[in-house]
Amino acid sequence: MSNESIEVRGFGKLAELFRERKWSFPLEVPLAEPVTGYALLAKLEIAADQVEAIFINGKAGQPDKIIRPGDRVALVPPGTPGPYRVLLGFVSRKQPPENEES
Repeated sequence: MSNESIEVRGFGKLAELFRERKWSFPLEVPLAEPVTGYALLAKLEIAADQVEAIFINGKAGQPDKIIRPGDRVALVPPGTPGPYRVLLGFVSRKQPPENEES
């Protein structure tokens, strides 16, 4: 992976989407400048409602977090089970601002 790309993994139903699209696992995505998780989802043509949380370099957050070149990203679908959802930061998903561009 270069410093002008990110490594993206999808879990659960998102892993199925990766397979359907015949994407590598992990998927290397060119990225020259920081973007929000929402902008990354738009670039990958993944609906925001298909992602509840994004792990960036192992830290859970919402899709409004900033992703930088060189980061490792994991996409987690809604409804992922487990008692650790609160500890990991899985809280109600925020909607992207209406004027946000990808």
